[in-house]
Amino acid sequence: MILGILGEKGGTGKSTVATNLAAYLAGQGKDVLILDADPQGTAYKWNQRRDKEAPRISCVQAFGDIYDAVMDQARRFGHVIIDAGGHDSEALRAALLAADVAYAPLQASQPDIETSGPLNRLIGDAKKLNRKLIARAVISRAPTNPMINETMEAREALAELDQLDLSRVFVRDRKIYRDAMVEGLGVVEMTNSKAKAEIQLLGQEIFA
Repeated sequence: MILGILGEKGGTGKSTVATNLAAYLAGQGKDVLILDADPQGTAYKWNQRRDKEAPRISCVQAFGDIYDAVMDQARRFGHVIIDAGGHDSEALRAALLAADVAYAPLQASQPDIETSGPLNRLIGDAKKLNRKLIARAVISRAPTNPMINETMEAREALAELDQLDLSRVFVRDRKIYRDAMVEGLGVVEMTNSKAKAEIQLLGQEIFA
């Protein structure tokens, strides 16, 4: 599978989702590569910090029109995860053309919801050329306090989008995700059972 993790806004948790899904697949013995198309190189740097004893995850960087690079890596690896940058770019559009599945992490905030409209239109345009594309939005960095209603309000707003389905999974705003990024690990390789369950559910939704 070619999986694109993308969006039109930074800070939504794209690299967190991409790296944790890669660790989830690697833990199952899958052959996985992250293609980091974000000039910030967050996923690439995460992989550089990864312990050599942890399950292997390959990672390369590519920018601009990444379509050919993605398709080339897809011939070599069972799974390619594209971490596209947080803005409309040539790489993001190429990722939509190459991907089998695209996930857009969005925070439960008005600025993120406002960027979902343009992304919805981009996905609609991409589907005219990439007819196999399945696209979903996933609420990322959701509040852990059940009394805060932002998450459900965001889901209601996103339900109006015609090109993006909604993931059943929430990725909560937990410190363990930040710790995992620093250590070059996925939360499935750590001890926080709640975060581990979130990534396992997301992985099962995507890769089942």
